[in-house]
Amino acid sequence: MKLPFDNTSTRIRFVALGLLGFMLAMPFIWMVGASFKSRAEIEAGGVHIVPEEAHSENYPVLFGQQPEPVTGEKLELKFGRWFFNSIFIAFANTLIQVLTSALAAFAFARLEWRGRDSVFLLYLATMMIPGLTLMIPNFQVMVWLGFLNTYHGLIIPASFSAFGTFLLRQFMLSIPKAMDEAAHIDGASKWQTFTDVILPLTRPGLIALALITFIFQYQQFFWPLIMLNDQQFFPLPVGLLELDSTYGQQTELIMAAATITVTPLVILFVIFQKFLVRGIQLGGVKG
Repeated sequence: MKLPFDNTSTRIRFVALGLLGFMLAMPFIWMVGASFKSRAEIEAGGVHIVPEEAHSENYPVLFGQQPEPVTGEKLELKFGRWFFNSIFIAFANTLIQVLTSALAAFAFARLEWRGRDSVFLLYLATMMIPGLTLMIPNFQVMVWLGFLNTYHGLIIPASFSAFGTFLLRQFMLSIPKAMDEAAHIDGASKWQTFTDVILPLTRPGLIALALITFIFQYQQFFWPLIMLNDQQFFPLPVGLLELDSTYGQQTELIMAAATITVTPLVILFVIFQKFLVRGIQLGGVKG
């Protein structure tokens, strides 16, 4: 019986992919290892990954449950609050963006109205505008609305997505029109067709969009940085900057904080990776 590794070229590909995967994973492996090292061990240098002596107290220190081992003082950080903020903001943005994208995609894919395709092209054209050019106008609007240092100021600007609309529209275009006609014959309204027929058939796309949106919003840094100056509302990326700037170069604590920050994303990807890949693939089937 011939094994798949018998071919020389196949072996070379697997070795190359293995080396590439190892190189990509090394920074994350080192990050986790460094989160269990003492500051002295990190400052001593070296490239070893496994700590000589595990220091699990780095994690309770972040949450103020134990004093910092070098100075003996408790850090005045709201790390638990920052973690909640990141999850809450990402979840709220994901929920709203998936809903608005699904409604817009349904209008562009299943409803017949004058100028539909032209409006859709104009809608897609907004993806060509660099996000940084909209920072100042969005900031001025948030100031006018009084949304500085609030969750509203972080959620409302991300409530609509041209990319999400495009992705779900591609899914809906792949659904036969006969499904709509059958629902109409059975007496279903447009809204019932949307909720009872189209949305269930678009589930892979909805899951893919939800994952992409959650991951993107979870790691947002620049917009929260200019919108917030109250630690109470900081998400994790801004909190990491606060940790570094306030308490200096404490690498072991920064690595522990980074490990906590990355963990939810890794768990999400491991659980839903097949939905993510399948959703993106199916979303590009029909134009």
